[in-house]
Amino acid sequence: MDPVAAMLRGQIVDIVVGSVFLFVGFASCSIAVIRRRARVRIFVWLGLWSAMYGALRLSESPAVIMASPRALQSGAPYANTAIGYLIIVPALLAFLELTLGKPRVIIQGAAWIGLAIGVIGILAFVVTGSSNVLMPYNNLLATCVLLILMSVVAVPRWSSRYLVFRDRGVLAVGTFGFAAEALYNNVARPLGLESLPVLDHIGFAILLFSLAYGALQLMFANERRLLAVDSELEVARKIQMAILPREVPSTRTLRMSATYRPMTAVAGDFYEFVPVDDARVGVLVADVAGHGVPAALIASMIKVAMQAVASCAHDPGAVLMGLNRVLSGQRSNQLISAAYLWLDTENRTARYAAAGHPPLLRWTQGQLDRIESNGFLLGMVQECAYPVATMAIDSGERFLLYTDGVIDVENGGGEFFGDRKLEEVVRDNQSGSPAQLSEELFSQIDRWRSSSAPQQDDMTLVVIDVV
Repeated sequence: MDPVAAMLRGQIVDIVVGSVFLFVGFASCSIAVIRRRARVRIFVWLGLWSAMYGALRLSESPAVIMASPRALQSGAPYANTAIGYLIIVPALLAFLELTLGKPRVIIQGAAWIGLAIGVIGILAFVVTGSSNVLMPYNNLLATCVLLILMSVVAVPRWSSRYLVFRDRGVLAVGTFGFAAEALYNNVARPLGLESLPVLDHIGFAILLFSLAYGALQLMFANERRLLAVDSELEVARKIQMAILPREVPSTRTLRMSATYRPMTAVAGDFYEFVPVDDARVGVLVADVAGHGVPAALIASMIKVAMQAVASCAHDPGAVLMGLNRVLSGQRSNQLISAAYLWLDTENRTARYAAAGHPPLLRWTQGQLDRIESNGFLLGMVQECAYPVATMAIDSGERFLLYTDGVIDVENGGGEFFGDRKLEEVVRDNQSGSPAQLSEELFSQIDRWRSSSAPQQDDMTLVVIDVV
């Protein structure tokens, strides 16, 4: 045991250093797994680089090899060779995450070259038993990339142009510290000076942790940006909720309910009521293609445009023509469907027009009718006429306006909820109030959709009963 203990004491620095870098590597990869965002990929590469360096130090220690199982002892030379050749690859990929422009392209090419040299070098070792056949080329590649990085951090104009973060000071300390260590060890050997292995560890640690500092800067900047985006989305959500009707109008002869389920914080669905008096009201439902802020901005434009055409609320064709005229001039390239229903219970008439929208459902005398009176989607052409369907109405009738998100819900088998299920729910709940029907329909939709599947589209439903 004395020779082993003596050997262990002589290699204690390498063993401790190898263990520390191995632990740092696992910790860095764990951060990347926990965060799971594009900007933390650098932690994967830094973690692999550190872990490979630590494993190399441990695998080169005779004491560690002697204490290892026999299978690991026989595989140690292969592991040493593979790590020695391939350790440059995660290092280059870490550099890649910190650079922009031409240096990024050069480093990307160098990573492929390093991988090719590594594969060929490992195969050469398997065939010839020599682990150093291509190692000079590997070292030359590493030196060239280090010189490029030193040049970038040394020149302020290049740093601001080619680095993804502004604070280059720590990175400069790391690269120049590592370069100084490498220069000393390479000069010391020819001059017969003592080469200090501990300098290798210190130089690598300085470079690794300077890169980790840059990675943390990126991560924190990304977190601040995401927090700012979340804050702006919350403001946008409040603004969008403010443009929707605060309450559903209730008249002497009409009972209405509206249900609005956005897919994200802000959505492209929109609905509006245009009450004229106790017997007459207009109802608009619109659906902007897409989701998020762009769709929500277009929905806000519809709100403004609707106010401009309120004077012709009794004419659905004129309402849609006015909206189309406003939206087609915006050059937004957004597809917008809409449906507008005018109800006049005093004269017992309903008028309906749509722009590429799902049909109006009308429950009357125990049967469900699908009313389609469609023209072009809003915003496609400057001038477009929209056909109007006119219907006589009576007490007990029910109308449903909805967006396609209601019927396009898929279950675990890929089947759509569809028109058939929608009509089935309407038939089975004909005696309930509009609010009760809406609640039951969305309850059925939730059961239809897989519990693990997210909502795929914005959903809006307006139910109107003539009483």
